[in-house]
Amino acid sequence: MIYKKNNSSENKVDCRRRELIKLAVPFSILLACPAYAMDLFKILDPNDKSKDVQRAKTIFEGIGTIATSATDLDYKSEFAIGESLALEGFQRYGLPVQNRELQKYVNLVGNAVMRNSMRPDIPYYFVVVKSRIYNAFACPGGIIFLSSALVESMNDESELACVLAHEVAHVGHKHALQSIKRAKFFEGVGKISTVNMKGDDGKKYRNMIGNLQTVLFDNGLDKDMEFEADLSGMEYAYQTGYNPKGFIRVLQMLKKNEQTSEKKGSWFSTHPPLTDRIEKCNVAMSKYPDANSLAVVRERFVGYKKLF
Repeated sequence: MIYKKNNSSENKVDCRRRELIKLAVPFSILLACPAYAMDLFKILDPNDKSKDVQRAKTIFEGIGTIATSATDLDYKSEFAIGESLALEGFQRYGLPVQNRELQKYVNLVGNAVMRNSMRPDIPYYFVVVKSRIYNAFACPGGIIFLSSALVESMNDESELACVLAHEVAHVGHKHALQSIKRAKFFEGVGKISTVNMKGDDGKKYRNMIGNLQTVLFDNGLDKDMEFEADLSGMEYAYQTGYNPKGFIRVLQMLKKNEQTSEKKGSWFSTHPPLTDRIEKCNVAMSKYPDANSLAVVRERFVGYKKLF
C-alpha cells in the first residue's frame, strides 16, 4: 500500500473492514432476503468475529443527542443520519458486490487516503455496489459507495484512490450536512431514533432524510462543494503518494461515456459539467510538479478488477 504518513495499522484496517457489515446487511435486507444476507455476512466477516450483526438489527436505536446546527452534530448523530441514507443507497443502487477480497482491497485504498484527509480520526466504510450506473457518493459519517460500473471503467489504482479521496473530502467538509443545515428538524430536537421516534419529531426526521436523499441521489450537491471536493481529493491522493492526475483521467473517461450512459441518478445528473471540472483540476495540477513520479499502480488494480 502507498503511504506518506507512517501511522497505518493493519489491525485497525481489518477492524474497519469487519465493521462494514453494518452497511452491507441493513435491517431491511435481513427481512427481505435473509439467505442472501447470511452469504454476505460470510463474505465481509469470514471469521465470524464481528459483533455488528446484532447492531444491524437494532440500527438507529439509542443514537444520542443531536445539536441545533447540522454541522455541529456529534459523530454518533452524524453517522446515524448516514446510516439512514445508506439504506436508501442500497435500495437505489443495488447490494454490495459479493467478493470479500475486492471489498477489502477498496477499503485498504480508501483508508490509505483518508489518513491524509481533514478528518482522519473517524472510521470510514467503503463499499462497491453492483450497479450499471456511473456514480459514487458519500453519506455523512464516512459511509462511501462506489458503483461497480464506475470501478470497472477505471484503469489503475491512482484513479480509484482519487475518487475515494474525493468522497472522503465530502465527509471532511460535511457537505451533505451543510446542504440541510437550515432544516426544521434541527429546531429544538433532543434525541433521534428512526425506530422509536413518534409524532412531530419523527415526521421532521423523515422529511430531513427525504431531503438529503434528493440532494445526494437526485439533484446533487452544490457545484462549489463538488469543486472543493475535487481539489481536496487530489491533495489527499497526492499526500498519500498517488498521482493526482488519476482523478482527471476518471473525469475524462466519464465525459467520453456521457452520451451513451444512463443519466438518472448517475454522476452526470448529480455533478457539475465535466468540462468545467476537468479545466479546474488541470489548473490545480500546477501544484504537483512531481506528479508523474508518484504511484499509478496499474497491475495490482487490474488484478482486483478481474474479481468482478
